[in-house]
Amino acid sequence: MRKTREITPHEDYGFFGPDSVTQKVWGHPAVPLMGIVRAVTIEELDPHLLAAVHNTGANYDRLDTRYARTVQYFAAVAFADSRTVAKMADVLVKIHSKAIGIEPVSGNRYDANDPDSQLWILVTGWHSVLTAYETFGPGRLSDDEVEQFWAECAIAAEFQTCDPRAVPRTREAVRAYFEEWRPRLAASEATQQMMHHLLNGTNAILPRTGLLGLTRPIANALICRATIATLPRHMRRLADIRQSRVTDVVVIAIMRAMLAPAHRSRALQRWILRILAPKALPIMEPVWRGIPPVHPVVLTPAEARERYGYVKPAQAHLDLRARQRARVFDDHQAPSDEGLIESQPILGTLG
Repeated sequence: MRKTREITPHEDYGFFGPDSVTQKVWGHPAVPLMGIVRAVTIEELDPHLLAAVHNTGANYDRLDTRYARTVQYFAAVAFADSRTVAKMADVLVKIHSKAIGIEPVSGNRYDANDPDSQLWILVTGWHSVLTAYETFGPGRLSDDEVEQFWAECAIAAEFQTCDPRAVPRTREAVRAYFEEWRPRLAASEATQQMMHHLLNGTNAILPRTGLLGLTRPIANALICRATIATLPRHMRRLADIRQSRVTDVVVIAIMRAMLAPAHRSRALQRWILRILAPKALPIMEPVWRGIPPVHPVVLTPAEARERYGYVKPAQAHLDLRARQRARVFDDHQAPSDEGLIESQPILGTLG
């Protein structure tokens, strides 16, 4: 008789219960494919974020690891217990303390912990996931569901250094947010190179051998073109991306048809996640199997901080952040890897 692997239940429901719109949307198989790819691609149109990512070279050297850690973090926020998320949020501030420097075009300083940059990352991520869900999944959410989705996004904002009150709460407010950002978007040669690299990231993530290796070019082409199909035209122009409206329509129809059975099959969802972000599987399994948490309660971020002894991310690790600024801007040295090293037991190794 085959032994079933033991699944460890979550400590609690975390910050979103099983009836939340967050878990409905973030649990769709389009999310770790086009949703996350769209998010990390659009993010690069912020010159400060581009500088932070480009200078490390990590997206080129270890894109598979960075992608897996990104999926794992977002899966945790939506599905993991409060202790796990609080710990991740705390170490994330330390990781971002390293991402500081001078943006080469403007000559201004950038800081990955800057509240505006963090809000851009948050809203872009949640909007991209919602776009993927509505484009390749069941369809548009109701107005009430959309407002609940963005209200829950404001809860997630408390795990970053941005102000939860700044999170838009309706479709119209989200459109206004992106319109406000539009004059600030820019695409240098480095931006275009990075965006094209991320859109074709499946080539770096899927194995190069076996059956998956043989299908890797096809998978990459489909995911890349499907993601492009969701991008606004002005963003495509900035990124020097060309794709016809006919291709948009065709690839959306293909991916919608391909993801429909995956949405109904836990086995297919496990297979996708095992390839893309295997450390996210322990986060998802208790939810997929309907295993109730040890304590069936939903906490607020404030309750979690008090329970586990953390402070708000905006006020977290100010000493470390000051030391990093002194190293970079005063001593002209590279920032330390303290946050990255500490993150590995939580988010996995960087190698």
